[in-house]
Amino acid sequence: MPHPSSFSPPRRRLLQGALAASVVPAWVRPARAAAPWPQKPVRLVVGFPPGSSPDALARTVADPLAQALGQAVIVENKVGAAGTIGVTAVARATDGHTIGLTGNGPLTTAKLLNPAVPYDVARDLRPISLVGSSPFVLAGSTDMPATDLRGLLAHARSRGDRLSYGSVGPGSGSHLAMELLKTLSGIQAVHVPFPGFPQVATALMGQQIDLSFMIPSIAVPQARNGRLRLYGVSTAAPFPAFADLPPLRSALAAGQSFDVASWNAIFGPASLPAPVAQRLSEEIARILKAPEVRQRLFDQGWQALGTAPEALTRTIAQDTAMWGGVIQRTGVRGE
Repeated sequence: MPHPSSFSPPRRRLLQGALAASVVPAWVRPARAAAPWPQKPVRLVVGFPPGSSPDALARTVADPLAQALGQAVIVENKVGAAGTIGVTAVARATDGHTIGLTGNGPLTTAKLLNPAVPYDVARDLRPISLVGSSPFVLAGSTDMPATDLRGLLAHARSRGDRLSYGSVGPGSGSHLAMELLKTLSGIQAVHVPFPGFPQVATALMGQQIDLSFMIPSIAVPQARNGRLRLYGVSTAAPFPAFADLPPLRSALAAGQSFDVASWNAIFGPASLPAPVAQRLSEEIARILKAPEVRQRLFDQGWQALGTAPEALTRTIAQDTAMWGGVIQRTGVRGE
C-alpha cells in the first residue's frame, strides 16, 4: 500500500473530501429532491354505481384533473355496503396513486352505525377537498292534502303514526334527516327502506308512501311533471337552485335548527403525503371555479365547493357529532 505521502495533491484532496462527507450528520446534508407526482395514472375510486350522483361528480372532475396532473385519472366503481367498500379500498391502497370520492355517510356515520366497518376515518384517511353540497328536498305524494310546509307538518301531526316515509336504507342521510325532523316537529311516520332514490320516487308517485327526503336530481324533475309535491329544503337558508322552496327550519318552533346537507368529498389514504393532498385540493378548487363546471354541477342540483383539506376535516367532525346525537337519541341502526 503506498505511503500517504505518496498520494498526489488531487488524490489527497479527494480522499479528505470523502472522509469528511462520511462524518457529516444527515440533517445538514442537502435533501434529496422528492420525485414528481403523479408518476402514473391516478385511480379515483367511487363506492357507488355508474350513474349515481357521486359517480357523476367524479367523472365531472376526472378529465380536468387529468389535464392538470399530466396523467390519466381513471374512475373506478367499487360498489357495496353503502359506499364503505370503496372507502375501504382507498384506506388500504399503498400505491401512492389512489384517491376516492364518496358521500358524507361513509365518512361520518358509517362507523357509528356499524362498528365492524374496517376503517377509521381519522386514522386511515387523509381529507383532500369537499366537491359539492346539496340539500335534501322534502317530497310528498300528490294525494297529500297539504300544499305548504306548515300545513304538511300540521297534517302529519294529526295523522299520528299512519303516515309512512321512504329512505335509501337504514342509517342513510334520507333516513336520519327524517328522524331528526320527527324529533323536532313532533310528527310520527313509519320508515320504509328502499334500494335507491329511483325506487323511493316510484313509491311516492304510486302513493305507496307519503313522504321522503330526496336528492333534488331525482325529485325536482318529477315535481315539475306534477308527479310529486315538494315542501322545503333541508338547509338553514334557501338553496339557490330551488329558491322558491322554504327551509325546513322556517316551520319549526323558535330556536330550533335544521341544517342538513348531502355532500361529496375527495380523500386519500393516510399514507398519501400531505403536499400531494394540498396540491390536489388546490387543483380541485381551481377546477370547481370554472363556470362550465359550476353550471354542470348546478344542473345536477349541487353547489360547487372546492376546499382546503382542513375544511373537509372540520366538516367531517361536525357532521359526525351532529348525526351521532341523532343516532343516540333515536336508536337508529344500520343494516
